[in-house]
Amino acid sequence: MKEFGEKRRAQEGRDGPALYMEDLIAVKQEKYEDSRAPKIIRANEMVWEDTPHGRIKHLAHPKLNSRVKDIEAYMQVIPPDGRTGKHRHMAEEFMFILEGRGYSLHWDVELEMGDSYGWKVSSKPQRYDWEAGDWVYVPVNTVHQHFNLDSQQEARFISAASRIYKLLGWHDLEQIENAPEWEGN
Repeated sequence: MKEFGEKRRAQEGRDGPALYMEDLIAVKQEKYEDSRAPKIIRANEMVWEDTPHGRIKHLAHPKLNSRVKDIEAYMQVIPPDGRTGKHRHMAEEFMFILEGRGYSLHWDVELEMGDSYGWKVSSKPQRYDWEAGDWVYVPVNTVHQHFNLDSQQEARFISAASRIYKLLGWHDLEQIENAPEWEGN
């Protein structure tokens, strides 16, 4: 049997980082920090942000509260006669319409494989009309955009998605078109 030196190296030992112990300590520290984080985040502690997708208020995000690990949620406002940015992401999305009426356009996406891979986006979107009290499902990898049909009032919805793809390193966000009010600040 060919020996590759591990028996000798195990007996000699080799100084290096304490990876196993560092991980154990880090897990204990994270649990301690999580136990001290609040279970309620007040409205004034949530952050509004102007993004290429539009104006959003972060409701659940790990940077707001260490207890939140695998969900992101935000409230979005669409101005009268406005629209969000058009984008695609790996995670499925759940939207609950709080106020207003409008519609969402969904472009189905297919994976193209050959020497390389890419996304083939349907040329025609499907339209889904919604109003306050409805919920909208956006499937995995679907290109989508939302529109406010009211010329006087804002539309407002809550959006939630799993962070699992981000945690696995597979988050594939593609911003295709920015919201009109985004200036790239």
